[in-house]
Amino acid sequence: MSDRSQVITFACGALLGATAAGAAAFAIAKGHQRSGDDVTDKSVAAPLTTAARADVVNGASVPEPTGAEEEDAKEKPDNAPESCVGVSSEQAGKAASCAGCPNQSLCASGEAKKPDPAVADVKDRLSEVKRKILVLSGKGGVGKSTVSAQLSFGFAARSMDAGLLDVDICGPSVPRMMGLLGQDVHQSSEGWSPVYVDDHLAVMSIGFMLPNQDDAIIWRGPRKNGLIKQFLTDVNWGSLDALIIDTPPGTSDEHLSIVTYLQDAAMDGAVIVTTPQEVALMDVRKEINFCRKVNLKIIGVIENMSGYVCTSCGHEERIFAPSTGGAEDMCKQMDVPFLGRIPLDGRVAQAGDAGLPMSQMCPDGPVAKCIDRVITAILNQTDSK
Repeated sequence: MSDRSQVITFACGALLGATAAGAAAFAIAKGHQRSGDDVTDKSVAAPLTTAARADVVNGASVPEPTGAEEEDAKEKPDNAPESCVGVSSEQAGKAASCAGCPNQSLCASGEAKKPDPAVADVKDRLSEVKRKILVLSGKGGVGKSTVSAQLSFGFAARSMDAGLLDVDICGPSVPRMMGLLGQDVHQSSEGWSPVYVDDHLAVMSIGFMLPNQDDAIIWRGPRKNGLIKQFLTDVNWGSLDALIIDTPPGTSDEHLSIVTYLQDAAMDGAVIVTTPQEVALMDVRKEINFCRKVNLKIIGVIENMSGYVCTSCGHEERIFAPSTGGAEDMCKQMDVPFLGRIPLDGRVAQAGDAGLPMSQMCPDGPVAKCIDRVITAILNQTDSK
């Protein structure tokens, strides 16, 4: 048994040493980059090398999360015992349940409940972004990323400078939907430069950093949160009329992180995407309650795939039957704005695969017109404050 314990101890030590070495190498690289700022043109951005992209995927270049970043909705660190009193409690680090907890000294000193300095960094970085809009959906498969992509195209079509940030770390579909598959992120002394669709539309996603598009991102919550913080603090968005932030389904780590980091950045609110059937609406209600609990304004709800209109005869068929009244009735019941409906159209899937806006794929079609009306409704909500 003693030999086995020594082997385990050695393995753990080797793993920690490798992690520390990777972090040190990244810090040295950053230091070299900053030291050369005085002699290099800050506007020149170099593409991330294959090794650097692999480092991001493997987590080597993502800053280690602090104790505050690892808090869940109850302000308990991930590695805390079930009986944790929370970092904001007066008994934090002093209660009997704190004995043996690796966070005990941090909580007892009060450091754990201090505001994350990244919040101020995000506020400064996004100071020139006029509108900051989260796109949420409690249910997967409702077309949230498709809606995010088409809204971004729509803002840009109005000659507004728009950005699309993809924080769906494990399912980054935005690069393909924006026609940017295979593009590289560039890095300069001012940070990461987003990838541009055109002069009015910039995009950032972990999908640009995958050495292989079929690679799986197998990360725990704290690692994902670290990359989200890096997207918000290190990406040089410049001046934007709107930043659309596409999130994964649910109300979990990514959502708590993005709301926390943007709390001082004058976030406009959330657009929630659903489909008409009750199976989707029941999760959307949870999403609405999540927004209310974290004091996130709800800009409104979009009902996607609301019905199919035959292009030959004009007959409308409700493919997903709204057995409980659909999104509009739910919005009335929960007192949230209803932004509009987007119908089913097979050309939407074609546009997503081709990375094209619906206004280009089918400018006179019902989907393009509905998206334009939804954008008008969003602007009415965000500009009325």
